[in-house]
Amino acid sequence: MDDVLPDLLVPVAEQANGLDPLTLFPGTKKEAWLEIGFGKGEHLAHQARTNPDVGIIGVEPFINGLAALLGVIDDEELANVRLYDDDAALLLAALAPGSSSRVFVLFPDPWPKSRHHKRRFIRPENLDLISRALRIGGELRIGTDHTDYGNWILRHMVQRTDFEWQAECPGDWRVRPDDWPQTRYEAKAVREGRSSIYLRYTRV
Repeated sequence: MDDVLPDLLVPVAEQANGLDPLTLFPGTKKEAWLEIGFGKGEHLAHQARTNPDVGIIGVEPFINGLAALLGVIDDEELANVRLYDDDAALLLAALAPGSSSRVFVLFPDPWPKSRHHKRRFIRPENLDLISRALRIGGELRIGTDHTDYGNWILRHMVQRTDFEWQAECPGDWRVRPDDWPQTRYEAKAVREGRSSIYLRYTRV
């Protein structure tokens, strides 16, 4: 945390045209991706390993998650990862419009009690920020094992005119794509007998 994290933290400061995430990474990266709430970082680390030509920013405010991923980054010398340890909305608002090619929101906290629904990350104001950050043709991926939250997500997304659901048949949202590795939260859901949904949307 003391030696590695400071060099990887994304500086969020007001810039005239917004923050170009590609400037955060050494060398030349073809595109930038963003994972919001990466947990212990298994999915993010896999994507970083298999896509070395992509720069990936991971957002996670919890120290345990940051520490777990930092260990992997340090051990494997993953140079294409940068981190943000605060509210994802602040980072999204700071990014240059259309500067990201993919955004992941995988198994976010479902906040199951009705009085806490306002805390759910998938809500209109955050979807506006994601839409702004994504380039046209970019992809938003959302996963959840929580039935009520899944319905909530679908209700909110169906109202959007800036996102198009990629599903053409039930298998497109019931079966995890090959390039979407399992997270520990999904693995826990499987052990406890809960099924998950895998939603993919294109920015239009």
